[in-house]
Amino acid sequence: MSTLTYPEAGSTRLGPLPDGYHHLHHRTRIGHGRADFETAGAAITEFRMHRVSGTRVRASAPRAEPGASVRVALGAGPFRFTAPCRVVWAEYGPQRIGFAYGTLPRHPECGEECFVAELADDGTVSFTVMAFSRPARWYSRIAGPLVPVAQRWYARRLGRTLRRIVREGHAPQE
Repeated sequence: MSTLTYPEAGSTRLGPLPDGYHHLHHRTRIGHGRADFETAGAAITEFRMHRVSGTRVRASAPRAEPGASVRVALGAGPFRFTAPCRVVWAEYGPQRIGFAYGTLPRHPECGEECFVAELADDGTVSFTVMAFSRPARWYSRIAGPLVPVAQRWYARRLGRTLRRIVREGHAPQE
């Protein structure tokens, strides 16, 4: 079994994020109320949010559980990058649902990323992507400052996708 490529496993759960990495923190409102929260939580932890956004995901479990392996593939043709990860934590609470995966050998980056839906006391449902990473492969080092830009773009894309999933979860079925 492969090991994580960084020592700070679990740091995305409650923070703080470790020094020596690029930090990403993206938060967006995606809905309101318990039904939206539960729809978002299921879409996140069953990897549906990733798949609907256009990412290829192969996971060893139907939903995020610690120890599950996840292979994420982004891009197209010769520009497709496969990123092997392992789920390092998952949370299925009454006001917070989500998980984080950490990088394994052959991942372009080194670090951890979490995806969390939260239900606030006022009923607001928010989606957060939090990550810490640094280049682990020659091509991610060459990409340099473009990598954080791409990571922010992807986090925003996931937020828009999740908002759409939540909205469609309440559409009348024909």
